Amino acid sequence: MNKKTKLRIALASATLVVAAATGTALASGGSSSGSDSGSERPGTAQNKRGEQDKRQTPAVVEADGANVFPHSLDFDAPSKSFYVGSLKHGTVSAVGTDGKVRTFIDDPQIVSAQAVNIDRERGRVLVSNVDYGTADRSRKDAPFKVAGVGSYDLATGKQNWCVDLTALTLDGKQHLISDVTVAPDGTAYAVDELTPTVFRIDPEGNASVFLRDDLLQGTLDIPDFLDDVGMAAVEYVTGDQLIIAMADGSLVRVPVQHPEDAQKVGLSTPLASPTAGMRLLADGSITAVSSGLLTGKPARIQHVTPADGWKTATVTVTDTVTDPVTSDVTEGPGRTTYALSGGLADLLAGKPNDGFTLTPVRTG
Repeated sequence: MNKKTKLRIALASATLVVAAATGTALASGGSSSGSDSGSERPGTAQNKRGEQDKRQTPAVVEADGANVFPHSLDFDAPSKSFYVGSLKHGTVSAVGTDGKVRTFIDDPQIVSAQAVNIDRERGRVLVSNVDYGTADRSRKDAPFKVAGVGSYDLATGKQNWCVDLTALTLDGKQHLISDVTVAPDGTAYAVDELTPTVFRIDPEGNASVFLRDDLLQGTLDIPDFLDDVGMAAVEYVTGDQLIIAMADGSLVRVPVQHPEDAQKVGLSTPLASPTAGMRLLADGSITAVSSGLLTGKPARIQHVTPADGWKTATVTVTDTVTDPVTSDVTEGPGRTTYALSGGLADLLAGKPNDGFTLTPVRTG
């Protein structure tokens, strides 16, 4: 069975699981189903606790970006805008709290825009370049052969640089740059979900391999789709270290000055698998979201509280989002936290949708 056939089988299987578990037709959209019938959007129920609570709780943002299919997002407080990448178009869009969507970055070098990171100190947006084989610009017969990071001016959306990370490996393997984080000195660190590789990129766009370690080798298999899925998200944290979330629910701590000393974080309980996205909170703890794509169960929002400089951490579930394919969390206005449901069930099924949803969630 060739990779293209396996990809189609896996996408069909995944969407059937979601449809069976949620009891909705995928044609109506994972993040927008039931709007005409009066049924609630993902995560809406937990926010309706009477009129008084509803006034105090941030509103769900129903974004009108048809067929954007974002996987990740970040929030820019001064402009009060969310920035989301499009797996379908390879663009980055700005989203207002009113749900209005406008294309902000449209770079032909970006096949699919996955990770989005706002670096306001340097006035730029970092975007990871991937290829699931489902985008307008995809090589449909050769998915996961694109791996890169681009830097774009936060004021204009113009490219500063766009680096091809496969040029550093030349290994012929599949790659997927799932996330990127920025250290205080402007160095970016990008993680590869399909190989145990962390890349380092300086502010000028010069890239190198920062770490290759078997500890970062993926162990999660998605039947008939991908094997050995590994690093899903990364955050730079206090103590000059990276915290990397593995798809299997474990966390790895990497000291930036001594990456060879990388080790697993001792967790009170593993994060639900597959882990999809993280957000660093003001107190140094982390909120993580775990997708229910393969189980059809609601996505879980989890709070990770560190101890001993991130040698250990306590994990608690703080909220859920009805849409199983919720894939990321970010800060919102007033330091709220929003979870992204990007309509990925429709994308995987090869069907259009009319937008995506940002749901306010509890972090503790």
